[in-house]
Formats: sequence, structure tokens, C-alpha cells
Amino acid sequence: MLNQVSVFTENTKGALRKMTSVLADANINIYTMLANDSAEFGILRMIVDDSEKAQDELIKAGYQCRIDKVLAIDMASDEPGTLNKILSNLSRANVFVKYCYISFDRETSSPIAVLKTDEPETETFLKGKGYRLLDRF
Repeated sequence: MLNQVSVFTENTKGALRKMTSVLADANINIYTMLANDSAEFGILRMIVDDSEKAQDELIKAGYQCRIDKVLAIDMASDEPGTLNKILSNLSRANVFVKYCYISFDRETSSPIAVLKTDEPETETFLKGKGYRLLDRF
């Protein structure tokens, strides 16, 4: 499993840049990021090269954040239906996926599905189905 930094931030002009400035100043590399918004606040989910340091720096800068465990699945193919196959397997196993986003492996250009579930057996289940899970980006 990977560490993902989840940051709660205001949904205002320049808020994203302010948050990324904190990470840039701390020399933290963002590998992938998903930004969701609501009327007043947003949630940024990121996988970075040093999640503990990122969390520390963001908290020092006044942000509310936490580290969550997520799964990163090498999809091995960019063919239509690849993500659906993964999600179908999880559905048949009665695994609830809280959220999912797609990124790419920078070295292989292979798509990576990043997903959050609270069910600890999901990692073992996916490996049993032949999926390669990443422990770093």
C-alpha cells in the first residue's frame, strides 16, 4: 500500500498554488494528484515522494491534512475496459471502493489505478487475481 496525503483547503482563487508552493519550498515532488471541490472547501489527494515530510510541512503552514493508505494497481494496459475489469472483480468480492483515480507510471507509461477501500483483504485479493500492486510511484 502507498501513503497518500489528503489536504483540506479553501476553494478560493490561488489556494492550489499556495499549497503546492509549500511542497515546492520543501523540495517535495508530487507524483499524482486529484483535486475535488465543493462550494467552499476542496480535498486534494496526492502521492508524493515523502508523505511524512509533506504532512509536516503542510500542517506547519496551517493546512488540515492526513495520510491515508491507498492501493496503486498497475493496469498493464490502456485498453478500454481495463479499469472496469478491476472494479468488476472487486464488486464480485463485495469490496466497497470509496474513490478511484488514474495516473501513469512515469517510466513505463502504464496506467495506474489508485483506489481507496477500508477493507484490508483487498490487497491480497488483487494480488491473487494476478494484479501487480505498487509500493511506490
